[in-house]
Amino acid sequence: MSNKGQASKATSVNCPICGRIVREENINYHLDNDCPGQNARATPASKTTSKAPVAPVFNSAKKPSNVTVEGSFHIGSSLATKREHPEAGGASVPRATKRSKGTVTSRSQAAAPLAERLRPQELEDFIGQKHLTGSDSLLMNLMRGGSTGSIIFWGPPGCGKTTLARLMARKSGAVFKEISATEAGIGDVRAIVEEAKGTLMLQNRRTVLFLDEVHRFNRAQQDIFLPYIEQGQIQLIGATTENPSFKINSALLSRCRVFVLERLSDDDVSEIIDKAVHRVLAGLNEVTDSAAEASTSSATALSQESNQSTLISSQPSISAVSFPSYPQLTERVKKSIISLSLGDARTALSLLELVLSSPQDIPEAKLLDSLRRSVSTSYDRTGDDRYDLISALHKSVRGSDGSAAMYWLARMLETGEDPMYIARRMTVCASEDIGLADSHALPLAIATMQACQMIGMPECRINLAHLVAYLAEAPKSTRSYEAYKRAAAAAKSDPTLAVPLVIRNAPTKLMKNLGYSEGYRYNPDYAHPVTNDYLPPQFRDEVFLRKEGDLSGKEWDEEALHRWEVDMNGGKAWEGRGTSFQDLSDNDSPKEGV
Repeated sequence: MSNKGQASKATSVNCPICGRIVREENINYHLDNDCPGQNARATPASKTTSKAPVAPVFNSAKKPSNVTVEGSFHIGSSLATKREHPEAGGASVPRATKRSKGTVTSRSQAAAPLAERLRPQELEDFIGQKHLTGSDSLLMNLMRGGSTGSIIFWGPPGCGKTTLARLMARKSGAVFKEISATEAGIGDVRAIVEEAKGTLMLQNRRTVLFLDEVHRFNRAQQDIFLPYIEQGQIQLIGATTENPSFKINSALLSRCRVFVLERLSDDDVSEIIDKAVHRVLAGLNEVTDSAAEASTSSATALSQESNQSTLISSQPSISAVSFPSYPQLTERVKKSIISLSLGDARTALSLLELVLSSPQDIPEAKLLDSLRRSVSTSYDRTGDDRYDLISALHKSVRGSDGSAAMYWLARMLETGEDPMYIARRMTVCASEDIGLADSHALPLAIATMQACQMIGMPECRINLAHLVAYLAEAPKSTRSYEAYKRAAAAAKSDPTLAVPLVIRNAPTKLMKNLGYSEGYRYNPDYAHPVTNDYLPPQFRDEVFLRKEGDLSGKEWDEEALHRWEVDMNGGKAWEGRGTSFQDLSDNDSPKEGV
């Protein structure tokens, strides 16, 4: 009686292969028909004539039932896939009903943006990043050797990080799992790892876990991967737009190889656009196929475009003549898409989708204006772009290139940078680079910073332009800055050196008796210059603040000087030639100081 009661009780177990929750009496059927891992190895004949051996604990006399009219059966609380079930009262799923699943899937894919639908399916079709995908690249050599290990892909948005990770997993034959750090947590990672353990044990297949936006995991969350990576239970591929040196836990970073992806070149984006239009016209993507099944009008349009694509598939570039189905896609529009995308394939395909869906008789000027308005300039105040731009501005000012400095200033302000950030950096520049050569630079920088506080954007851009132009054209001197660096190095070498007695203050009689201030010469008391021992004996002969014109430690680079003469001095020889600098040029070691 008790055995019968136990048999009738609905209990659930986890599939040891795919991890799904299945009722105990249905586990055999699940392993033979529904399990994705078993389906990869099973043949059609084996599904109906034989059963894969399983552990005795899963054996049960009961058979699954409840076949629905739509052809999907429900096993307990599990989400079963739509398949034929010959053992359930002889019921079978009609072929037309099974095709409805593909229709539903295709409809959901059709809702995805064009950039998602047109991702390449083979590594050979991947465009760009030749330093990573070339046959002689380090990454491809690692893949051929089967030892890529865990990887961090670092690059700007739309450069192919996600696509490359998917194609690598497909090429290796590994199980691919993809999550995003923006919505997943440690629990999701643990569930994937447990499934990966079962897959590795039962099928001897590795699992690649692709974690998008890996920098969104905090340092404690990133630690979850450490034991799994070390034990080889998963291979992690992380993607990030942020500098891994600052955003990735050092322990995790030491267990991963970092590969840098660059922004796509204009030629790469052009090739992506050409291939995308050819695929749309030829109807090669599955979204177009499913739309043709669901709509007669769509099928007619697809047939017409496919016939046209046969005639124009050999065209190397896009123009109104090349693709008569899309006369609005002119060469000028294509160049505008490339320019606006800024090396981002996702942005380029999104703009292309706008063009292809626009009316064919739309004026070109109106279409171009719409494209420009649809793109928002990307600028992250906390990312590397900000520091790269301010570095470019500072170095342009230091190099006395006013035009370049004004360009970088405009780039930062027009993309929404805080003007106070720029003003503070230029205040530093006024002392660091102009310094003693023009003592008016620092007061002007302070005044500009106050103007930015009181006025704000957009008017304070004029004040910043004034300051940047002045600093760029001002004479440069780093004597004070370099003097401090030399003094700081000396101070750090021995911070316990005593202050010479002669320059110590002696406010009490005891201190005077100890020799404090004895022999000190008060400069205003003398009609002529006097000196005292102002430094500890160890540094008495050291000159931290060097005289103006002192060339000690300066380099002479004939090639760099010639480039300056050609680019900045109209091809004329620098007036400093023939002076004391000439001694540097005649030196056998051009980098050696005088």
